[in-house]
Amino acid sequence: MSKSCGGARGGDATSAADTDIQTSSEVPGRWVSVYAVPKMDCPSEERMIRLALSGFEEIRALSFDLSNRRLKVVHDGEVEPVTSKLKTLGLGAALQESVAANPETIKAAEFSAASAEQESGTLRWLLGINALLFVVEITAGLMAQSTGLIAESLDNFADAAVYGLALYAVGHSVKRQVRVAHVAGVVQLVLAVGVLVEVVRRFVFGSEPESLVMIAIAFVALIANTACLLMVSKHRGGGAHMKASWIFSANDVVINLGVITAGALIAWTGSNYPDLIIGTIAGVIVLNGARRILALKG
Repeated sequence: MSKSCGGARGGDATSAADTDIQTSSEVPGRWVSVYAVPKMDCPSEERMIRLALSGFEEIRALSFDLSNRRLKVVHDGEVEPVTSKLKTLGLGAALQESVAANPETIKAAEFSAASAEQESGTLRWLLGINALLFVVEITAGLMAQSTGLIAESLDNFADAAVYGLALYAVGHSVKRQVRVAHVAGVVQLVLAVGVLVEVVRRFVFGSEPESLVMIAIAFVALIANTACLLMVSKHRGGGAHMKASWIFSANDVVINLGVITAGALIAWTGSNYPDLIIGTIAGVIVLNGARRILALKG
């Protein structure tokens, strides 16, 4: 899942009006400011920027172009406070132009705000569902001696951590937000390493995973994660963060199917190898997600 790598979301803003360029420090009103951000190339940096700018009431919408490493900010009044904040992130942000916004851009910004509220509601549901699945699956995994279920529960923990961080309270400093992200990343890293160590231990000393429990719990999780996938699919066009959330949910569905398949193979063959294989795969996915979170910089 490297899933890792997602705050309140704004939608895409339209392009600025074709007018003579004026700077927002010269004339009050609504503006579209375009930034080049050389070090912004994945959803992690997008989330960092959104969190950093979340406290600016004058910002109406944000539009990210990760492939070209460009950011558009629709805002009221002067652009200097926004520029100063972006420079503190260490992503090399540089203002390219600031032009007066046309009526279409303003309407797009207002639509973006409404969409952001809907996306936040979806993220809260995803957070709650993944947190509940983590508790249920890790409990069942320990009882059923299934590394597959335990690793799957950690995947849900990683998802819940990402969604929780995305909804972290507005007004905190970027350093504090990143510090919290690092705490979640460290916990995720320790748990992932623990699962992989447990896989090795059970490979050497053997285990007897309960296939029926594996299949039943994974099936319930499959239903829940499919519901998450359907919810987030409505917002796939809302930006890199929501696209990443869709990928997270899709990965969860794949892992659920893997655990169900592993449980069926265990029942058929009597071997614990299918459980160890799916446990290893899920553990590596969670480990990679932890690496992405720990790579975030304030």
